[in-house]
Amino acid sequence: MTAYNPPAQDVAFVLKHMLRVQDRQDPANYAMVDEDIIDAVVNEAGRFCRDIVAPLNTVSDQQGCTRHADGRVTTPDGFAAAYRAWTESGWGTLAQPEEWGGQGMPHALFTVIEEYLNSSCAGFTMYPGIMAGAVATVEAAGSDELKAAYLPKMVSGEWLATMALTEGHAGTDLGLMKTAAQPRDDGSFALSGEKIFISGGDHDLTENIVHLVLARLPNAPVGTRGISLFLVPKFLPDGRRNGVSVGSIEHKMGLHGSATCVLNFDGATGWLLGQPHQGLAAMFIMMNAARLAVGVQGLAHAEHAYQRAAAYALDRKQGRALGQRPDPNAAADPLIVHPDIRRMLMDARAFAEGFRALVLWTAVQIDIAHGAADPDERKRANALVSFLTPVIKAFGSDRGFEVAVNMQQVLGGHGYVAEWGMEQIVRDARIAMIYEGANGVQALDLAGRKTAKDGGQVALGFLRMIAEECEAADASLAFIADPLGKAVHHGEAAVKALLEQAAGNPDDMAGGAYAYMQLIGTLAVGWAWLRLASTAQGLLAAGEGDAAFLEAKLATARFYAEQQLPLCTTLRHRVKAGAGAMMALTSEQFVRG
Repeated sequence: MTAYNPPAQDVAFVLKHMLRVQDRQDPANYAMVDEDIIDAVVNEAGRFCRDIVAPLNTVSDQQGCTRHADGRVTTPDGFAAAYRAWTESGWGTLAQPEEWGGQGMPHALFTVIEEYLNSSCAGFTMYPGIMAGAVATVEAAGSDELKAAYLPKMVSGEWLATMALTEGHAGTDLGLMKTAAQPRDDGSFALSGEKIFISGGDHDLTENIVHLVLARLPNAPVGTRGISLFLVPKFLPDGRRNGVSVGSIEHKMGLHGSATCVLNFDGATGWLLGQPHQGLAAMFIMMNAARLAVGVQGLAHAEHAYQRAAAYALDRKQGRALGQRPDPNAAADPLIVHPDIRRMLMDARAFAEGFRALVLWTAVQIDIAHGAADPDERKRANALVSFLTPVIKAFGSDRGFEVAVNMQQVLGGHGYVAEWGMEQIVRDARIAMIYEGANGVQALDLAGRKTAKDGGQVALGFLRMIAEECEAADASLAFIADPLGKAVHHGEAAVKALLEQAAGNPDDMAGGAYAYMQLIGTLAVGWAWLRLASTAQGLLAAGEGDAAFLEAKLATARFYAEQQLPLCTTLRHRVKAGAGAMMALTSEQFVRG
């Protein structure tokens, strides 16, 4: 088994050279960022995750969480100590608002830590990983009293939070939910109902847990228009235990260290966040943050799996090279000499490095959307983030799982047994395609809400931006700029096809939505590779940087251009095919026998 090593050199390359975050003065919090700050985050946060969090990964999977007879939940050995170290280190407060005790740094820097944490131990990360979205939700929708009472301890990490949405009969379709909230004379509400799949629903890491709960007020409108959002603490301000209990812990395929709970609310006291019947809009602040975080999880799973597989391929001797052999007298050569092994490793590397650049670029756009001085710039950045959110969530988690499975293949039979650790990554990665809105729902959101609803303006604008950069690229970058420029035309054709389908037969739009998501994701990562290659080429020409590292960047960009961008042709045709064949059978014909 190999230890996880945070990809500090690659992260620093993206932040300092491709994005040049140290040179930004707008938004205002970027003025605090210099190369020393970047190095501290990239290296010291990486050291914390490698040394404190990564050793928990195996015990997280083997022990899991325990629900005791009295209803308490305990986490695996070492989790509580690691969480104390996390809060004492201050890494969790890095990008939190200064008003409530945070450091106010850019979200882009915390995104680096998110990746490191998830690669180190995804089960542990499920507890603090949700806090940025929870804080933003309470800050946006809470009363002054609630914010003053809860945000300082949430920001510091003294208290953790959950998002309690799902019910046994209402998963993605939240309009079916039944949890009820009865108003009380003192302005609070009594919540009753059952929620399932609640990550971190209970644990022994903090003394209090802040549940953000969706429920219905009496006589609320049917469907999603009748949902309200409530803050429901595990312990009330006077120290009494609230009416929230753990019915059970789910027995899951992976992420065993994350306490995924059934929560029972029995007249639990809560307070309204935002306006009545507008809870879903408030909760979307947290949900969208979580969706972007899931994309980072996909990246983290891919990076961790790649590192293990690459180390194995360098060491394991199997078969002889078809071409020139490293040692003609050896009985066998390392796996790394075989083109098919290289195919899988290069695919993993090309996804992880390209998607990392895309994710960090998007994180900068989030900072711009929240704090740029120019309102038009904020609006433009917000539109791009909104458009890319379902892509990052769905494409990132799809490819993260696919990479993990391919890296399992590199290990052969050893990838299937527990002692090598690869099968745990595969199991842990699988849920990312499901939670925070299944990827099919994300694809439909991208096609319907984010593309068809505005007549494709943002989508076509994003594609136009890529096309213009391809046209302006130096001739030395033709190896990626030319195929990317041609692939963009497939994206434009897919957008036009979706618009026609939305106006004609919406089922056709839905039928092509998944391929459309994959097409936009492939193009977006290709665009990131164009920028990465341009940056590497510039540094090489100037005689700066690590030449071997930069040359590897260019070689990986070429691999992406040759092996991934051609998929855009097929994906375009799948979008245009619509749903005809998908909907041809009757419902009864799907049943065998």
